[in-house]
Amino acid sequence: MSTYQPPYTITPTILNRVAEISELLGQWSAQQGELSPHLRRKNRIRTIQASLAIENNTLSIEQVTAIVEGKRILGLPREVQEVRNALAAYEKLPHWQPTRAEDLMAAHQTLMQDLTEDAGLWRTKGVGIFRGKSLLHMAPPASQIPRLMTDLLNWLATTDIHPLIAGSVFHYEFEFIHPFSDGNGRLGRLWQTLILTQWRGQMAFLPVESVIRDHQERYYLALGQADQKSDCTGFIELMLTLLAETLAAGITAISPTHMSEKMSEKESDKTTQTILKALGQTPNMTIGQLATLLGVSTRTVERHLKLLQKKKLLKRIGPPRGGHWQVQASPPEDSQEGHGKI
Repeated sequence: MSTYQPPYTITPTILNRVAEISELLGQWSAQQGELSPHLRRKNRIRTIQASLAIENNTLSIEQVTAIVEGKRILGLPREVQEVRNALAAYEKLPHWQPTRAEDLMAAHQTLMQDLTEDAGLWRTKGVGIFRGKSLLHMAPPASQIPRLMTDLLNWLATTDIHPLIAGSVFHYEFEFIHPFSDGNGRLGRLWQTLILTQWRGQMAFLPVESVIRDHQERYYLALGQADQKSDCTGFIELMLTLLAETLAAGITAISPTHMSEKMSEKESDKTTQTILKALGQTPNMTIGQLATLLGVSTRTVERHLKLLQKKKLLKRIGPPRGGHWQVQASPPEDSQEGHGKI
């Protein structure tokens, strides 16, 4: 049992996000039959382009797609090599174990091949992370890396914390240690994906890096605040929020139509029926009360309410505080028809 314990606290926000992601994963899994090879490939390309863009690679989605297809493009040789390396690393993802130092170093070798002389090796010098002339983080001395990484990997191998939380903790701790001379950001994101994939295989094609890129300032701010507080709770909350957003977007992408149209086909499901019946009986129920009734997160309830309002099945009367709900149509009758279908 590892004696090392990364500093973080399990907050209500973290628990709510874990519940929300688990629920979204149910929808994601149910749609895996609709996740075509083309869409898997598209998500993989988005992942690679976004992860490298965070590290200042300037190649576009179209250029990355061309490289994946084996075509020649006009671009900086280093940036083209970064794409080829990242593609190779993500293809090898199923063959690595997240708790093995040898696999972590092999992943770095793949990601940084022909980009740095010490690819696949722990750094031997001190390193600081700068933005402009400002020092954002001074990593631990190189002499401490073997011990720190052994502690972190042992913790990952023995912890019983939920993989969604463990992946975010590892991500932060890895960036804090900064064990390699270059490529730590892209490898930290890759390794969190590996941890999540070991938990749920379908998450291998979830392009969370594209959401991180879109919220890059929040990402770096959360890393910096975790350093200052010596506590990565806020970083965990952010990563879980971004994962939830990515899943929601991924579900929309799988559907041939907009998410609301996809969900409209299921307006007779138990959740929708329960919301409409509950608000028909108690119009002043709050979102929190509905979440408790349904056993889901408040964000999930908000999505359902928004959909029902868009479909004109539900109307809000009065202000957010002090108002009430008005059911515009009766919920569909419970039916046994179709039960048992997958």
